[in-house]
Amino acid sequence: MFARLKSVGLFGIESYMIEVEADVSNGLPGFDIVGLPDASVKESRDRVRAAIKNCGFKFPVSRITVNLAPADKKKEGAAYDLPILLSILRASKQLEADLSNCIAIGEVALDGQLRPINGVLAMTITARQNGIGSIFVPAENAAEAAVIDGINVYGVSNIKEMINHLKGEQLMAKAPKTVIEESAISEQLDFCDVKGQLAAKKALEVAAAGGHNILLIGPPGAGKSMLAKRLPTILPEMTFEESIETTKIHSIAGTLDKKNPLITSRPFRSPHHSISSAGLAGGGSVPKPGEISLAHNGVLFLDELPEFRRDVMEALRQPLEDGKVSISRVSGSVTYPSSITLVAAMNPCPCGFFGHPTRACTCSQNMVHKYLNRISGPMLDRLDLHIEVPPVDYSELSSEEKCETSAQIRERVNKARKIQIERYKGTGISCNARLTPALLKKYCVMSSEASSLLRISFDKLGMSARAYDRILKVARTIADLSGSKIIEKNHIFSAISFRSLDRKYWGE
Repeated sequence: MFARLKSVGLFGIESYMIEVEADVSNGLPGFDIVGLPDASVKESRDRVRAAIKNCGFKFPVSRITVNLAPADKKKEGAAYDLPILLSILRASKQLEADLSNCIAIGEVALDGQLRPINGVLAMTITARQNGIGSIFVPAENAAEAAVIDGINVYGVSNIKEMINHLKGEQLMAKAPKTVIEESAISEQLDFCDVKGQLAAKKALEVAAAGGHNILLIGPPGAGKSMLAKRLPTILPEMTFEESIETTKIHSIAGTLDKKNPLITSRPFRSPHHSISSAGLAGGGSVPKPGEISLAHNGVLFLDELPEFRRDVMEALRQPLEDGKVSISRVSGSVTYPSSITLVAAMNPCPCGFFGHPTRACTCSQNMVHKYLNRISGPMLDRLDLHIEVPPVDYSELSSEEKCETSAQIRERVNKARKIQIERYKGTGISCNARLTPALLKKYCVMSSEASSLLRISFDKLGMSARAYDRILKVARTIADLSGSKIIEKNHIFSAISFRSLDRKYWGE
């Protein structure tokens, strides 16, 4: 006796259709799963056997072979438990139901309960794209799957409930469409709490408006972390497409909040400096997303940048250039998106007081040199803005003057982003930081004075080609914030001034 039903597999961020085939035949009793399963899939045999018995069905005392096709793709995870169980019940004639237009996924407990799984959003999207009418998922994953239109979602608590539905004995209710709430901006974090630091605030505004990477350098207690944590409060709101893409990554990684199945606020990730390169970029035998991808469409904050291992910092170079992370393993290659705004913070020396106006630095010149040189030239080149965050004096801290709020800054950022979205419509580019070298000349039109200033600065400061491109992109953002169609001399001057610290700290 033979049965076949459809299901969905997952590898990386992409999911694909699979067929679960079950054959129950005469011979020595046995239960084999083929089709390149990993250990967790092979363990389905014991879970499925116990669940079938404990739900009142008979487990066939026969030769059982389950095939997960296509057989050349690695299958991993416990999501195949439910389709394997259903295929065995159909092949043994204990379930008579048409399953041609539905898909079932979920981990089965020994008593027949369904446990939640990762990656449900990506699987639901694939099912809908392939014309599937209904999908059965664990009850805790139902809200996540119900974000997608055009497919009926059923949240299943246990096997008996689903079997009764398929037999038509007791129909289950469809999961209601998930209501997408507006992103909630944290009221506890606001730029009005930051006293002084006008230059740093302006630089973060430019970074938010154009999606640029930024480096903050200053002594301990100057407010670097305080500024970085408030950057998400001035970033533009996420589009629905950005929310879906970000949610898919967090769903696959298992970090999605089940109570809030769709991420509508831009992520802010701040890994500790002890993180490994695999933890940052992603990895594993079946590659999982790392912190870079979990910060997709949001902010990745690296505090105490020189304390990160050299290989960890260098792992950032390719994602910052390409906006994606490619990981190759024996089982296959995956690509995770990583369109991030990188905010890095560091002290100017080990003790933190090199160049401090009132406190003496206790580090030798050699110690300062070694500390700064933990940041490689190519890595420094990929940071568009280099900003000094000086210590705040008493008069600024004690001032009762009200500072600009995040809402006021965000209003200007949104206006600049709208200009960019309109300008780059149809190109696949969302902001100035993502401009390709081929499009720089077309969209970064300069006045003659601006062009002359950039030419002189390029020769005098010994800029690299990458630095030239990034100064143009930053100048384009500054021009957008001021409402100018072309890049003027003052925009170029501001962009160059935002990259002056590399010569102050890393110059001869």
